[in-house]
Amino acid sequence: MNQTAKIDRPVAEAPRLEVQNLVRRFDGQMVVDDVSFSIPAGQVTCLLGPSGCGKSTTLRIIAGVDMQDAGRIYVDGNLVCDTVFRVPPERRAIGLMFQDFALFPHLSVADNVAFGLKGSKEEKRTRVTELLDRVRLLKHIDNFPHSLSGGEQQRVALARALAPRPRILLMDEPFSGLDERLRDGIRDETLALLKEEGTAVLLVTHEPHEAMRMADQILLMRGGKIVQRGAPYNLYNAPVDRAAAAFFSDINVLKGRVKGALTATPFGDFLTPGHADGAEIDIVIRPQHLKIDFDRAGRGPNPTVQDGTPARGVVERARFMGRESLVEFRMDFDGSILRATVPNVFLPKPGTPMWLMIRRDRCFVFGAKA
Repeated sequence: MNQTAKIDRPVAEAPRLEVQNLVRRFDGQMVVDDVSFSIPAGQVTCLLGPSGCGKSTTLRIIAGVDMQDAGRIYVDGNLVCDTVFRVPPERRAIGLMFQDFALFPHLSVADNVAFGLKGSKEEKRTRVTELLDRVRLLKHIDNFPHSLSGGEQQRVALARALAPRPRILLMDEPFSGLDERLRDGIRDETLALLKEEGTAVLLVTHEPHEAMRMADQILLMRGGKIVQRGAPYNLYNAPVDRAAAAFFSDINVLKGRVKGALTATPFGDFLTPGHADGAEIDIVIRPQHLKIDFDRAGRGPNPTVQDGTPARGVVERARFMGRESLVEFRMDFDGSILRATVPNVFLPKPGTPMWLMIRRDRCFVFGAKA
């Protein structure tokens, strides 16, 4: 095997990681379908999607522990693998971090972090001490993994992954094994350290909250394909379809049929240009953008420019969720159920009628899927 990597472009102009047209099949089934993306140095990119969508397979191919059926992978402009040429995993300058941490129980914290490091004993000790100090675990340098909490073990695993100064760090659901109360703090600490190191990071997760909190760029994956990519703000506020909107939060769906570029809803007619007459459409709105009109209670509709026609609904049930209350309404218009969130405690009794409004500028219009 030729061990000299090919260079297809000037290295200075190349992203840290570039994936081109990656394809992987298992037993004839497409698992990774023409996936392409790039990550510059210092950027955190999240491969986000439901279980079984192909994101972990993509990660394994990049790491070199699985082989693609088609496509190429470059690191700093250098080809590391296609369907013929392949640099061994240990020579790709790629670090790995998984959800089970995979620490060696018979090695001390220091020896775990030093595992795989090259150089003199003094050089290794200096690097280990530096990283453990940065993750606030220097006092545990001579302890063994079993004596550490889950969060501490995760930070040791992070230090070990970064110790060889990898150009790229691949993280596969690294926080899923942690107590929910610890996750946000550990994520923030991890992100700060990754930014300091300038490492290009590919994070695989099925949790939208984690992706939004950590990523500079999100690649939303479904059925082996990347269906949308961009900054977290853009994916949340401009979803490509109904499923993308629903992946990031709960949604309400107003179903209708187009007639003369308009669609009738409980909140009046919606402009729905670009959809053929007779086409079925879904108008999607998140619960936080469904507003209860407390000032109009019982007085009837009074349309406004921004919010359109108010619609009457009857409370089905209300639940306090901690930071907000979730109220479900059965709409007079068509008997559908809509959900609204209200800050703090708001628990109206079932059967209470109320007028609701929606933020039309916060609605998404999609063609209905069969």
